[in-house]
Amino acid sequence: MKYSGIGGQAVLEGVMMKNKNRYAVAVRKENGEIALTVKTLGGASENSFFRKCPILRGIVSFVESLSLGLNSLSESIALDEEQKDETDEEKEARKKREKKENGWIMVLSVVLAVGIFMILPYYASLLFSKLFHSHAALALVEGVIRLLIFLGYLALISGMKDIQRVFMYHGAEHKCINCIEHGMELTVENVRNSSRQHKRCGTSMLLFVMVVSILFFAFIDVKSRVLRVALRLLLIPVIAGVSYEFIRLAGRTDNPIINLLSKPGLWLQKLTTREPDDSMIEVGIASVEAVFDWRKFEEEAQ
Repeated sequence: MKYSGIGGQAVLEGVMMKNKNRYAVAVRKENGEIALTVKTLGGASENSFFRKCPILRGIVSFVESLSLGLNSLSESIALDEEQKDETDEEKEARKKREKKENGWIMVLSVVLAVGIFMILPYYASLLFSKLFHSHAALALVEGVIRLLIFLGYLALISGMKDIQRVFMYHGAEHKCINCIEHGMELTVENVRNSSRQHKRCGTSMLLFVMVVSILFFAFIDVKSRVLRVALRLLLIPVIAGVSYEFIRLAGRTDNPIINLLSKPGLWLQKLTTREPDDSMIEVGIASVEAVFDWRKFEEEAQ
């Protein structure tokens, strides 16, 4: 397996693929056509220092992923509902409105995520303070509660019909990347026969974030509960950076120990991915080919 550097995510009725500072969103429209848009990222993503500096590049990637995820979702909706009679002025006004809405959505999403997955588990763990007097033990309890909330959330949404289709496109995204990185031509048949689990998946990173947070929070032993919460919030970017480094390493090596540590994340992906149909695979291929020359990649890999 050769590392390609390409990554992506599922969107509503489509797939987003990113390669370096370019990303493409491909969507299957109601009329059966594939709509495609390609854009270039700016800001920190173009800075070579941020790309090369360990931990820091993970923090930048974490923030970038949040922003890119919302932008990709917005792009997928726009492509699906695109109106041919929309004027340039109307299109520009819509984009400005969507950009503002995305900003508020991202802020709200971060606040809810922090509240549910970081603050709630901490206060819930205090209910066990009479049973566990060790700070490290309480940190472990907090981590278990956080993990149970995360798994419960995934189990809850996985039963929704629309989310199941998103998970199918998620599977198509993984299959396309696995097909390329295992030296096969990017065809529907080859993609169909590829694995829908991948070590560089965001699901695996989120799981690793929760494990790493247990280790970090075990060392936060201060008396003030407010300060404990504040330190937890301040450490989120650092934890994300450390987790990113592991996921990045996992995607570049077949080391037996790294593969073993990657197993839980791959198992969890069985919940967040589904087998896609051929039409979804075609969408994934279109998104890949818009930003990545897989033929050149295969020639250089030989």
